[in-house]
Amino acid sequence: MVARRTLKFASLDDAVADAEHLLAAGYDKAGQWSLGQCSGHIANWLGYAMDGFPKPPAPLRMLMWALRHTVGPGALGRVMKSGEIKAGAPTMPQSVPAPNSDDAAEVAKLKETVARANAFTGTPLPSPFFGPMDRDTWVRLNCVHAAHHLSFLTPRS
Repeated sequence: MVARRTLKFASLDDAVADAEHLLAAGYDKAGQWSLGQCSGHIANWLGYAMDGFPKPPAPLRMLMWALRHTVGPGALGRVMKSGEIKAGAPTMPQSVPAPNSDDAAEVAKLKETVARANAFTGTPLPSPFFGPMDRDTWVRLNCVHAAHHLSFLTPRS
């Protein structure tokens, strides 16, 4: 059994560097997702705040609205304070690439999306769960998100 790594990224570029290292070294999985799935998922969520979030079905939209206006801001505070996201939290299925996704292509997508985020001067769109946040909080949240997913992959060398 492969153990999860403990990761903390100071920047989004650090997350890209880790993904590129995993791609070059090879990796073992402590979870279910491949490097391509993790990298694409991280890139998707980072990009959604710049480009627009997918529209969930009506019942889920109503639930997300209620959560965003009740428990979401408190959950964001806990994630920001702890620097961790609990394993097993649900996500939108369309945000996760297919299991057979190409690792190299998805790492390249992550690198491109991080470059766009680093150059982004606008205000991030409100998260469907956490609600509105400033740029620094958005970047930090995405560093935590990246560390969460990439911690399930261990480099081979």
